[in-house]
Amino acid sequence: MAVKRVMVKSVGPAGLERIELQRLTERIGWLFSLLQEAAAVQSPSLAGAWSPPVDVCETTDAILIRIELPGVPAANIKLGLNGNQLRICGEKKKKSTRQRITSHHCSERAYGRFERNVPIRWPVDVNGATAELSKGVLVVQLPKLKDRRGTEIPIPVTEKAD
Repeated sequence: MAVKRVMVKSVGPAGLERIELQRLTERIGWLFSLLQEAAAVQSPSLAGAWSPPVDVCETTDAILIRIELPGVPAANIKLGLNGNQLRICGEKKKKSTRQRITSHHCSERAYGRFERNVPIRWPVDVNGATAELSKGVLVVQLPKLKDRRGTEIPIPVTEKAD
């Protein structure tokens, strides 16, 4: 019985090393961007500022961002979208009590200025963005832009008279 040999063109060691190096470079870049985002979340840019907890969710049509802001009225919240960053900032003021407190045994709630920057990785329709504060939770809805890749967009051609 004869054994039939099949020739398979192999990628040489230099080719494999190049492919692995490219994959490793892409992976390190991805990890570095995640590290930058995490560092931005952990250290608010305002001195003495606190950072509210945030949830970012994706639906088929929109990006939903939920921010916990109990005790903060809508008038004390500022939202801004700049490039691929949603900036939430404002101030939670401490309510004065009628009774004179001599000492605190436990104080875990945050007061004062707050700031949070949330990276937005999707193309969104800024003009359709909405924000609603209800029961201490701010819900920001950013509609996604339709992906135009693969579809032809006609460009009108006009003739200029000489």
